[in-house]
Amino acid sequence: MRIRRTLLAAARGLALAMVSLVGSITLTTLMLASLAWTVTGIGVVTTPIVLTWVRGFANFRRAWAHSWCGLTIPAGYRPLPEPPRPGLRGHGRRLTAMLRDPATWRELLWLWVDASAGFLLALLPLALLAYGLAGFVVPLVYGLSGGRVHLVSTGLVDLSRPGALVLLPVVGAALLALALVAAPSFVRAHFRLAAAFLTPPKTELAARVAHLAESRHDVVDASAAELRRIERDLHDGAQARLVAMGMTLSAVEALMDKDPAKARELLALTRQSSADALTELRDLVQGIHPPVLAERGLGDAVRALALRMPMSVEVGVELTGRTEAPVETAVYFAVSELLTNAAKHAGADRVRVTIRHAGGLLVAEVEDDGKGGAVLASDGLPGGDPDPDPGAPVWRGSGAGWAPSTGRWP
Repeated sequence: MRIRRTLLAAARGLALAMVSLVGSITLTTLMLASLAWTVTGIGVVTTPIVLTWVRGFANFRRAWAHSWCGLTIPAGYRPLPEPPRPGLRGHGRRLTAMLRDPATWRELLWLWVDASAGFLLALLPLALLAYGLAGFVVPLVYGLSGGRVHLVSTGLVDLSRPGALVLLPVVGAALLALALVAAPSFVRAHFRLAAAFLTPPKTELAARVAHLAESRHDVVDASAAELRRIERDLHDGAQARLVAMGMTLSAVEALMDKDPAKARELLALTRQSSADALTELRDLVQGIHPPVLAERGLGDAVRALALRMPMSVEVGVELTGRTEAPVETAVYFAVSELLTNAAKHAGADRVRVTIRHAGGLLVAEVEDDGKGGAVLASDGLPGGDPDPDPGAPVWRGSGAGWAPSTGRWP
């Protein structure tokens, strides 16, 4: 069992050594050349590509570390903007985002270490086995040849000295014993060296965890608010209509014999109330997750929403593809709320909705020509109070209800 583990460690170490030497040196050379070409503009396009290869190479080694040694090496990459459009500006934004990511510089430094110390650590298990076996093979070949074979120094024992052939098997046995005991540890040490350079600092990981925890709380709060809205709509809408229908039917039952004409009139009202209740239930179900949003995407869902508005709504959509379903749902209801505010509070005649990708974000903008709502201001708070943070934008209300009809949802 121990021999099998040692041979497996030697084979894995040889694979690691070759990958470390060839991959790290190649990527380092490409990276240096690409950075040098940045002044000509070519590097602005090629450097993000090379950095993507570096990340793939690092993730490939992370997979080996987890598969071979059970060692998890976190990446901690920052989000990147959407794939760049043709032109240097889009590639330049992506390059800037990648160079500002600390993970990029950790990986570039790791490439140098991987091609040197990492290469030696990975090669040690095979070297111990090779030199250990040589300690027995060299004296055996020399003895079988009757001393006629010219011996080449192994680097461990000076074969020109008397007694060297006797000492060589002792050294070989010691090396084989060390290989049997420590060969898997050298492979693990190779990955621990990589982890020392590739793992983000604890402060950075703590900040990301805090951000995720805050986002989780926001999602939970939004879900709770949505459940309360559904409960309120059921209580104030469909449930109230159903209760009224029950009372009307009781009155119809009492009037069937006394006043059939009045009873028929009440039955007609009950039929209309049932149709209205069904419509409200359908709207409520669509409000939970509109079918058009799931089938045709955010752009068509907003266009369908605009057709139901009492004012003229112009919709412009510039999306490169579908976004995650929770994000699309959140943006849809945010736009729906803003359009409702524009219709109810702002008295708008024309509204323009723009949905696009910008800087790695999904941005939805709703603008109207109404009178009320909120405007974005950065020069102070209402009433002349100074803004505690002059650089941060604040919402400033105008009119009763303080219902913003223009907003931006990143």
